[in-house]
Amino acid sequence: MKYGWVLGCLALVACATSPTGRKQLILVSDAQMVEMGITSFQQMKQSQQISHDQEVNQYVQCVSQAVIKGLPLKWQQISWEVVVFEEPSANAFALPGGKIGVHTGLLAVAETPAQLAAVIGHEVGHVISSHGAARVSQQLATEMGLSVADAMVKQKINGSTERDLLMAGLGLGTQLGILLPYSRNDEREADILGMDFMANAGFDPEQNIVLWQNMAKAAGDNKQPQFLSTHPLPESRIQLLQKRLPLAVPLFQKSQHSPDCHL
Repeated sequence: MKYGWVLGCLALVACATSPTGRKQLILVSDAQMVEMGITSFQQMKQSQQISHDQEVNQYVQCVSQAVIKGLPLKWQQISWEVVVFEEPSANAFALPGGKIGVHTGLLAVAETPAQLAAVIGHEVGHVISSHGAARVSQQLATEMGLSVADAMVKQKINGSTERDLLMAGLGLGTQLGILLPYSRNDEREADILGMDFMANAGFDPEQNIVLWQNMAKAAGDNKQPQFLSTHPLPESRIQLLQKRLPLAVPLFQKSQHSPDCHL
């Protein structure tokens, strides 16, 4: 790799540990990621149609706020903003800075509150695991080299090139709202965390498996949800979640929450 030596050096000084114990290269600060997440979300709200369906908004807010109660305390204390976008694709996302976006099309595939909670928990899992920051860091180290990466972490990011890298790292690319794929390890970690979060929040984790069965069915009908275009095949997710289920069920049974969300 062109800058392989750079990554090796940086790994010695900027290695962070994810919630499941994975080692990640992190060169950007939490403050920088939060700033980018908030800015990007604000631009989305200005450029994309927001749903004004009161019933749908109340439902998505109910599920989202319930999931938040299942997060680690540090993340529960964040003031999360949840917006429903009038978009037919079956998709959702979360950004640093406490931002959650849900497309109306997702409700056709996530048929129950628990299934919607599974998707939201998964997306929040990416944020909590700093997957966006890791992608930004990989791009900085690979594309710009050690000297530029070092300069960027020491000062506020203003340049257009640096901003493009951060946007891509957040999964937004140059066209807002188009998510780029995370790595397979990122996806597995978000799956595991998402199942735990929904179970802690009082949602039946078995519905996470049903969700992916729905996704597989939609793909088989040649109506592949956009959510699948950036994620591994449902069959592999189902296998992972089935293995995780025995650990998530006790969390569900011990949960002190009973979400009452209806559409």
